Amino acid sequence: MPLLEINALHKHFGGVAAVDGVDFHVDAGEIVSVIGPNGAGKTTMFNVVTGFNHPDSGEISFDGRRIDGLKPNQVTSVGIARTFQAVRLFPNMTVIENVMVGQHPRTRAGMLGAVLGLPGARREERDITQRAREVLGFFGDRFPQEIEDEYAGGLSYADRRRLEVARAMATDPKLLLLDEPTAGMNPAETEGLTKLVGRLRDDIGLTIIVIEHDMRLVKGVSDRVVALDYGKKIAEGTYSEVASDQHVIEAYLGTRQENAS
Repeated sequence: MPLLEINALHKHFGGVAAVDGVDFHVDAGEIVSVIGPNGAGKTTMFNVVTGFNHPDSGEISFDGRRIDGLKPNQVTSVGIARTFQAVRLFPNMTVIENVMVGQHPRTRAGMLGAVLGLPGARREERDITQRAREVLGFFGDRFPQEIEDEYAGGLSYADRRRLEVARAMATDPKLLLLDEPTAGMNPAETEGLTKLVGRLRDDIGLTIIVIEHDMRLVKGVSDRVVALDYGKKIAEGTYSEVASDQHVIEAYLGTRQENAS
C-alpha cells in the first residue's frame, strides 16, 4: 500500500483548473520529485494535501486513512510536514524556538499548565528543548549550540532554508514535502541541500516529495519523477525517462515547430 495516494484530485480557482484529475502516489522510503513549468499546479497539489486548500473532488489517503478535508494542524498530526516556496520562519524568535514550534502538535500540557509552571509542563518543555537540539544536531556545524539563542532573522538565506527543514523535522513526520528547497541558492548551496535531502531519507527514514526546478537536485535524489502541466500529470518514471519525454520537453520549451525556417 502506498504511504500517500491521490486519486482523481481536482482543485479549481474560478475557471482555472489548478489541479485537474491528478493521480499520484508515493511509497514508503521513496524520494519523488514533482516538476513542471510555473503554473503547472505543483504547489496547489501540496496545499491540498496539507489542508491549506480543500479539494473540489478526489481522494487523498495517507498511511491507510482518508485525509482530504483535514485542517493543516490535523494533517501535521497524522505525520505529514512541509516547507514553503517562500521561507516562513518566525524571524523574531530564536533558532531553537523556531524548531520547538514544530513540536506544538505533539504537546499535551496545555496553556494552563505552562502558565502555572506545573511539573508536567516543565518536563514537557525540557523534552521539547532536547528534541529541538537533536534535530539541529542533524545539520552538523550549521547550527552549533552557541547560535541556538540567536534570532532566526539574522541567519543567512541558506541557513533559514535549512532551519525551515529542521522545524518540519521536529514534527516527527513520516512524509516530508519540500517546496522548491533550493530556490535562491547558489550552486554550492544547492549541492549541500541535495546531500541533505538524501540524508533525510537514508539516515532518518523519511519519505520525501520534492517540488523543484533545479534539475541537478531532481537528478541527484529522485527515485521517481512526476511531471505536471496545466494541472494534469503528463509523465511519470525515472529521471531519464521523464527528462526525455516529448510532452515534458514541450511543456518546458513550447511545442516544436516542424520545418521552421
